[in-house]
Amino acid sequence: MNGSPSFWSSTTSRLTYCVDYWVGQQKDKTFRELHSYSLTHRSRFWADVFEAANFIYEGSYTSVIDESLPVDAVPRWFEGVKLNYAENMLYTAAAGHHDQRSTKDKEDAKIAITEVREGNNSAARNATYGELRARAGRVAAAMKARGIVRGDRVVVVGANSIETLVVWLATTWLGAIFSSSSTDMGVKGILQRTVQVDPKLLFMDDATLYNAKTVDLRQNMADVVDGLKRGCPSFLGAVSIQRFEDRSARDISHIPLVETWATFLSSARALATPPPFTRVAFHEPFLICYSSGTTGMPKAIVHSVGGVMINYFKEGRLHEGIGPDSVALQYTTTGWIMYLSNIGVLLFGGRSIAYDGSPFQPDPKILLRIAAEHRVTKLGISPRWMLELAKAGIIPKDVADLSALRGVTSTGMVLSDQLFEWFYSEKGFPAHVQLGNISGGTDIAGCFGLMNPLEPVYVGGTQGPSLGVHVAIYDSLGEDGTKGVEVEDGTPGELVAAAAFPNTPCFFWGDNNSTASTAGKAEAAPVGSKYHSAYFARFRNVWAHGDFCCVHPATGNLFFLGRADGVLNPSGVRFGSAEIYGVMERHFADVVQDSLCVGQRRPGIDEDESVMLFLLMKPGCRFDRALVAKVKERIGQDLSKRHVPRYVFETKEIPTTVNLKKVELPVKQIVSGQTIKASGTLANPQSLEYYYQFAKVEELLGPKEKL
Repeated sequence: MNGSPSFWSSTTSRLTYCVDYWVGQQKDKTFRELHSYSLTHRSRFWADVFEAANFIYEGSYTSVIDESLPVDAVPRWFEGVKLNYAENMLYTAAAGHHDQRSTKDKEDAKIAITEVREGNNSAARNATYGELRARAGRVAAAMKARGIVRGDRVVVVGANSIETLVVWLATTWLGAIFSSSSTDMGVKGILQRTVQVDPKLLFMDDATLYNAKTVDLRQNMADVVDGLKRGCPSFLGAVSIQRFEDRSARDISHIPLVETWATFLSSARALATPPPFTRVAFHEPFLICYSSGTTGMPKAIVHSVGGVMINYFKEGRLHEGIGPDSVALQYTTTGWIMYLSNIGVLLFGGRSIAYDGSPFQPDPKILLRIAAEHRVTKLGISPRWMLELAKAGIIPKDVADLSALRGVTSTGMVLSDQLFEWFYSEKGFPAHVQLGNISGGTDIAGCFGLMNPLEPVYVGGTQGPSLGVHVAIYDSLGEDGTKGVEVEDGTPGELVAAAAFPNTPCFFWGDNNSTASTAGKAEAAPVGSKYHSAYFARFRNVWAHGDFCCVHPATGNLFFLGRADGVLNPSGVRFGSAEIYGVMERHFADVVQDSLCVGQRRPGIDEDESVMLFLLMKPGCRFDRALVAKVKERIGQDLSKRHVPRYVFETKEIPTTVNLKKVELPVKQIVSGQTIKASGTLANPQSLEYYYQFAKVEELLGPKEKL
């Protein structure tokens, strides 16, 4: 399957200037040849991407990267270059002057972002590039008046809204570091993330709307502020964002250290003009995202301004064909890395559609109607969303005018073969639309596998690897810390990046064993650091991403078969079992001795992953319906409704290693229909026998499962 000739020709024409330059004016090169070139001529490739991106920057570089350094050395790229994220989102470089600004493709009257709220498409709000510049500049001035400077952290707990974007731009305007969480996250989940980075300021919505329900967030706001006041020495206070302009502002005068948005902005009145943009080194931090917390506290992953920008340009321009005429709608919350993709289109002078709410309210057609009304060219969704449309018999090309749509990207979970077929069938999308199955992660703020405009789209997997990234598959049976052995195409194994790439994280915030520094050349991922343990301890001198993958021997498609660890992924909502365990330990330690949380997805049976929670009760304590109801309720309150397990069962024994570490992966494989050989590292291998019955969970719902 592939798109119509008009799609390929229009996209290819946008790539021609880069592709021709790289391959010496030879237009007959294939994507695979171009990818090979990007690996064998790494410095030249990334230098060409940098020049093509036409960023606003100052300084110069003598070398792109020291290619002799392995990826686990976290080498620096483009040393000597300084740039600013907000400046490049709001302006373009002046012709012939990379250190000067222009408004080409970002004219004052051009719409930069359209905010659409759940359930009522007519409630859309627009902000032009001129308005966005003015609003972000004023907030930056107010931040400066409150003492925000380069390197400070500013956190938002907010909706996918214009205000959230303005805060991000204002934060990076000053060279400060931005981080965000979604409003559907519980107080403890927010604090687990936010306390780690010791923010100076918190911005938080006063209410939220999801699934046709409006929720007052002021108590959450008070609890979060109280936690930050007690746990963060740098914390100055919080700003309440009025979420619904058509209603009266919620009174926050009773919450200590919280002020209104209007009061905060009044701090900027003494400044006649916005402050100057603070340009920082290519490798310096500007964004903190969080891991799913599989093995404990979510890791605070710090991303560099230059690494994210150059990688996003490469992916957006070369793989997806994004340009100044693009209109992008990515369904996401602000707590997911796809929020970066949602607003990244501004880098090209395009327009972002920021949707806030459920993709199924007032009905499952809402995103299609928005795409039609706003002439969306790129739609980003999840396999779960496509599955719900297919199950409901909704035919996208019949219910909405999708003539402007060029591509649909799908991420968050594995896209089934059936949905590939549905997408291009008579019941799916128009034939000219390219389906892009993509996969990467929060860890790299980008993709390892994604679409490209130069090859056909085959059923299954991603079209191929990302340009400039040395993706390889290593034998998953290899021992930790060894060199690692690459397997043949068609053989499953663990996904690795065998050479350095610019969007590796700077370091983990608060990683006490890391000597990372933004000022010097200290090692970012020394042995013993959390950073090294997360990605570099598995195989020597490569980045091990933790995905179980294989490369199709004929098409070259990169298939993502699942996680190599215990990350849970129901409906594309990725989180770690440790988050569930934390709830159990905080609230049920008096009755539950231990718990085990795994995902179930049986080939040919389950379109989506279901979360199973097994409880080992303390002696004398009873497992019953009332307990299950309390467990589900508490998980929903502390984390979010999307974290609530579908099934909760009692178990008599939890498998552990000889050092008493509980083991998830064998149980996940068993309940997903596999027969496995117990590892010799298990202290109680016989315990696995109990879990085989749950591969046929439907037969157990009566006597064993408590809904």
